[in-house]
Amino acid sequence: MVSIETLNQTHLNRLANVTLASEQLKFACSAKEFIQEVDPAVHLHVIKQDDEIIGFFKLDTHYAKHYDFCPTDGLGLRSFVIDEKQQGNGLGKQAIAALLKYLTQYYGDYNWLYLTVNCKNDIAQRCYQKSGFIEAESLYLGGPAGPQHIMYKAL
Repeated sequence: MVSIETLNQTHLNRLANVTLASEQLKFACSAKEFIQEVDPAVHLHVIKQDDEIIGFFKLDTHYAKHYDFCPTDGLGLRSFVIDEKQQGNGLGKQAIAALLKYLTQYYGDYNWLYLTVNCKNDIAQRCYQKSGFIEAESLYLGGPAGPQHIMYKAL
């Protein structure tokens, strides 16, 4: 069973076991970079399968302040990572389903979840599409690794 938890001290040592292939690092961040986030508007979470940490992500409560394409009642999903050893087993889609349930319970003030996914990251884009995300007509061109698809889902 896949579940979501807010990052806490007990997760830190096990988080180091979550890795990405080198070609994927340009699309997200390493576990070390992930835990260095210090913005109080950005909430850090881990993805667990049973008791094992298999991934992580950030929820940006001020996403709409930084990105014009996001409505004021939109929440931003950033740095969504599934451990490279766990990829290809449907865990990304399960994690997104768990995340959507989690958001309705703990982030009820938000009506939308927004994200960007690099145009070269076809696997992630398909995962979000299979999870019901809609792709905006325009691209986000401010990404460090090139153009990105803007995707969103009603909560």
